[in-house]
Amino acid sequence: MTTPVLARSLAAPAPGWTVTADAVVVGSGIAGLTAALELRTRVDRVLLVTKGELVSGSTIWAQGGIAAALDPADSPAAHLRDTLEAGVGLCDPRAAEVLVTEGPARVRELVAGGAVFDTAPDGRIALTREGGHRADRVAHAGGDATGAEISRALVAQLAAVREDPGIEVIEQALVLDVLTGKPGPDGRPGPVCGVTLHVIGAGSRDGVGAVLAPAVVLATGGIGQVFRSSTNPAQATGDGMAAALRAGAAVADVEFVQFHPTVLWLGSGVKGQLTLVSEAVRGEGAILLDVEGHRFLPAAHPMAELAPRDVVSRAIVAQLARTGSDHVLLDARHLGSDGARRRFPTIAARLAEHGLDLGADLIPVAPAQHYHSGGVLTDLSGRSTLPGLYAVGEAACTGVHGANRLASNSLLEGLVFAHRAAHDVADRVARGRLVHAEPVARPGDTALVSGAARSRVQKIATAGPGVLRSADGLADAADRLAQVRTDAHRFGDGGAAPIADPQVAEWETTNVHQVASVLTAAAAERTESRGGHVRTDYPESSDAWLVRLRAELDPHGRLTLTRTPVAD
Repeated sequence: MTTPVLARSLAAPAPGWTVTADAVVVGSGIAGLTAALELRTRVDRVLLVTKGELVSGSTIWAQGGIAAALDPADSPAAHLRDTLEAGVGLCDPRAAEVLVTEGPARVRELVAGGAVFDTAPDGRIALTREGGHRADRVAHAGGDATGAEISRALVAQLAAVREDPGIEVIEQALVLDVLTGKPGPDGRPGPVCGVTLHVIGAGSRDGVGAVLAPAVVLATGGIGQVFRSSTNPAQATGDGMAAALRAGAAVADVEFVQFHPTVLWLGSGVKGQLTLVSEAVRGEGAILLDVEGHRFLPAAHPMAELAPRDVVSRAIVAQLARTGSDHVLLDARHLGSDGARRRFPTIAARLAEHGLDLGADLIPVAPAQHYHSGGVLTDLSGRSTLPGLYAVGEAACTGVHGANRLASNSLLEGLVFAHRAAHDVADRVARGRLVHAEPVARPGDTALVSGAARSRVQKIATAGPGVLRSADGLADAADRLAQVRTDAHRFGDGGAAPIADPQVAEWETTNVHQVASVLTAAAAERTESRGGHVRTDYPESSDAWLVRLRAELDPHGRLTLTRTPVAD
């Protein structure tokens, strides 16, 4: 199979403006906002960069909730057990323990900061159960608008200090590359020096610029737009993961892509961001039926509809193969129309746009890309393998999720590890461990993939490292992605003439292509099925694969894959 060779930097005009900060946070979901707010009172100057408006990204779309052992009858130990079981042997137990132990305090801080969760008659936070959980430990807001409420509360906190000279927010800004210092004797990049950005004509800064900072916190979200269909917003083009790779940082667990089992099915021609039907609906008693009207999940797992997501998705795919259908049916008719609208107002409204009544109709659903368990490899403080570079939220790979994320652990991970990363950055800045350095250009070609190639790359990724994978399909995907690279606008020795005015479409598509290339290579390397990685030619799990795959680019841009212990 073709070994990917990827550009070490994007082709872009020289920065037309420069600002300095102690830390720059890239992204404004739960992880980015938490990191920026924590840093604001601990360093002299923090800069928050967001690709869209301040309220954007995946957090606002989170329906299910945030999981934490808040009930006296529950415990962090029980939450840990469910998390490890869902991760199918590949969770880093230390990271998972941090998540469940610190999670309750972080959620209570959200409440103290203004987040309003749904409450029980006794006034305590109402808790429900979702897939993979053996206890009621998932808190919701607005029924099914948890992410939107958390975003509202965090943005309100930020708005209250927006005029503080110690914090600046730049909206409509795409991160291009992570700047690095003088390389070491082995040719590997030096410490982080900041980032380059492209600001889309909004606010006080415009065009390509540079933020010089000794600490960069990537909170850029997931990789959904690598695929033709996803529940992720349009901004999820893997920008942080690709930028980290180009800078020399390691990524891990890239092969584990979570396909949510119950996404509204509207036909094979539908592309872009799809409507998720939260598993909280199944938590309230909804069941799944095949197109013949038969329930099938009790035979697949003892927890039936509340089994971990990878189990449910796999069972659905098996039914699709058996029946020849392209969807199964979600039955929540026991809720009734009024009950469904009260409990799930957002979902009910979105289904109504398509003429469907959640409480009265059988809802056609099928698996679609939803979450990436892999990302920039970090330790328990959010540090990557590159000095000064941090990653939090879905952009990071803390090891919490292993091969499959437990429902409603994603918001919690963003909250807990952004808090830890911010405190680590502040401590190291204060002690002089992170200091400004002069950025230098990385050697090797730079490149751009034409924005028009986006759909081509998405089609390749969906067919190769999609829901079902095989050696032949992955090899074909690798070859076709290499051809996209060959066809790309290349710069450097013998390269073609550059695009005169690169735009967001080219930069995003290059990121999508690089992430798809690494994903395909990792999926081909792991010759087993586990969690969100399903190989039709290796349908069973193997103890020989109780290891993690670490991926990074060498100084020449060649991808290397290394097997590492689950917990170093």
